[in-house]
Amino acid sequence: MSAPHSALSLPETLPALAIVGGGPAGLMAAQAARALGVEVDLFEAKGSVGRKFLIAGKGGLNLTHGEPRPAFDARYGGRAAQIARWLDRFDADALREWARGFGVETYVGSSGRVFPLDRKAAPLLRGWVRRLREDGVRFHVQHRCIGIDADGTLRFATPEGEVRTRARACVFALGGGSWPELGSDGAWVEWLRERGLDIAALQPSNCGFDIGWSEHFAQRHAGAPLKPVVAHWREGDVERSLQGECVATATGIEGSLIYALSARLREAIAADGEALLHLDLAPGRELERLQRDFARPRGGRSVGEHLRRQTGLDAVKAALMFEALGKDGLNDAATVARTIKRLPLRLLRARPIAEAISSAGGVRLEALDDSLRAKAPDASLPAKTSDASLHAGASAPPLFFAGEMLDWEAPTGGYLLTACFASGLIAGEAAARAVLDGAAE
Repeated sequence: MSAPHSALSLPETLPALAIVGGGPAGLMAAQAARALGVEVDLFEAKGSVGRKFLIAGKGGLNLTHGEPRPAFDARYGGRAAQIARWLDRFDADALREWARGFGVETYVGSSGRVFPLDRKAAPLLRGWVRRLREDGVRFHVQHRCIGIDADGTLRFATPEGEVRTRARACVFALGGGSWPELGSDGAWVEWLRERGLDIAALQPSNCGFDIGWSEHFAQRHAGAPLKPVVAHWREGDVERSLQGECVATATGIEGSLIYALSARLREAIAADGEALLHLDLAPGRELERLQRDFARPRGGRSVGEHLRRQTGLDAVKAALMFEALGKDGLNDAATVARTIKRLPLRLLRARPIAEAISSAGGVRLEALDDSLRAKAPDASLPAKTSDASLHAGASAPPLFFAGEMLDWEAPTGGYLLTACFASGLIAGEAAARAVLDGAAE
């Protein structure tokens, strides 16, 4: 989206604001800062900005969701209260209006998800980058941030070698730990921790889980969709359920229904060593009908064929019944009917973070103020050797953080992007004001 600047041309001191990361949060921070008249240099590790944004929109850009607030806010779980404050500043309606400013009209799909009319990400991204460039944002691609010194000097690896520069304020929007090939590799965790920032370990979110199928099932049914199904699980003494779709994989299960539950499932595995999920494979059929239909004589048909004909299960759902009960277990109609309505799945582990759609963990919100600026260390607490390194006196520039590198998570459906945009706007405006306040002193 922008030709790389020569790494060696970077001045030792930038005029105003450095934004590190060219995803939606970083680009929105740049837009917000320029709207306040502050000069912006934006640094991106890859050869162009917005790569994950483009990939996310490959099957249709799910920009946000039409769910009304406060139900929308609740999608952010334990971080709902904090993110609600971001959404007060820039919510789903504001995001749709923002896209309209680039000539991109949106619509609400049958699932409540919001898409551009053409469902494409590239036209929106091209228009956005063009506008930012026209507004004076300076893009520096192929600049991978590899650290920040105690005085706020940024270090970048570039094709021409390492370079250093320093701004009057900095916004980090480096993404999480998923999609490392697109730049979101979580490498920043180590060097920001060294500078004393409180960071929760990155974990996979919106991810699949391993179950450990038999070799026969894995070879024959990996990639097969399971739809519709209803998931049942327990939260303490409360029974929960959710209807949706998922996909059998070679090692387990994934898909939108599983992604929506991934935080709960991941936490259950951490606490108990596994997560138990039950699937209703036939949501449209009552238990009694299933038992009655399966009890009919099967004549010369195989057990599998009889199961499919009498219960309406497709091949992959019938195979799951064999996985759960074995061939001998399919002889009792009552057991078969109960298992169809409550097929037990024991999830053993989340798939690796590199395969996940997004990540949980990151810079703890407790380490930031409401403007997403890093707080000074608490003088009442025992000091660590690196505690003050991000705050090395009045000359150190203020640091702000935005996007997926913060410690929050949300299900797919547009919630992730909405919060990334909102946090970028807040951090960008606050960083710009810090620059302006500093210039006035």
